[in-house]
Amino acid sequence: MMSAPKPSVTVVGSFAVGLTLRAERFPVKGETLLGRDFDMGPGGKGSNQAVQAARLGAQVEFVARLGQDNFGAIGKKLYADEGVGTTFLIESPERNTGVGFIVLDAHGDNFIVLDPGANSLFSPADVERARGHIQTGHVVITQLEIPVPTAGHALKLARDANVISILNPAPAQRVAPDILKNADIVTPNETELRILLGRAPDANVNVIDLCDELLQMGVQRIILTRGARGAMIVTRDGYLNVPAFDVQVVDTTGAGDAFNGTLATYLASGMPLEPAVRHAVAAGALACTKLGVIPSLPRADDIAKLLGGNP
Repeated sequence: MMSAPKPSVTVVGSFAVGLTLRAERFPVKGETLLGRDFDMGPGGKGSNQAVQAARLGAQVEFVARLGQDNFGAIGKKLYADEGVGTTFLIESPERNTGVGFIVLDAHGDNFIVLDPGANSLFSPADVERARGHIQTGHVVITQLEIPVPTAGHALKLARDANVISILNPAPAQRVAPDILKNADIVTPNETELRILLGRAPDANVNVIDLCDELLQMGVQRIILTRGARGAMIVTRDGYLNVPAFDVQVVDTTGAGDAFNGTLATYLASGMPLEPAVRHAVAAGALACTKLGVIPSLPRADDIAKLLGGNP
């Protein structure tokens, strides 16, 4: 008997090396704090999501740009170790590999400052090179650490071929309706949702009303991530809350990437939306229980165990 083909996930996104420090609290302007637990390792939302999908058994291609430097070599080693495809990975001599500076406080909350580096050169033409692969896969997922037109081109190629297209709109910024209309699924948190639609990040607006705006633009489904409150699925038929899991939070840095990489993988496998989101919420919770992004990205067995053994 022939085995079923692996779910195919194409990730169009960013790579950056993260330099992380932990402190009791965040510094105020002009203050120097003593930190601890320095760590340097691979990151970038696209890269993290690609690794997460590969760890869950997907056939993954990562479409991205790195610099020709030591930080870029970290990325290439990661993909070799994790089984992430690099057919469409470009090395740019003009710019450094992306780098991010991350500070964690005693509660596991974080702030991040990112230099995109080579990610800022990533163009729609680079994505076009992967057209054939994108349009014969199951799911395409992209984010906003790369130029918006580049992410938009990935969504359009997927929509044109009836391939599931996912936009993870992070870091938060406003995106034009002609790009959003090509996203089958958008996965913002509540702040990202407001900014995505041109509202202030703290605007007092009903999130369901904002989701309705996205649905009217052509988005099919919104998965609103809500941290310790789990997630909410919003469609034209209504909304459904998916509860969170109670875990000991150590570091929230990779939770969103674990969520999105898991969602893409299980949708690519043919799993219906609600259980796929439930798996993604579990993955996001597990990612909060370890320090560092790559070490925290869970395996399928980890997710199944948190779900009580129910796949």
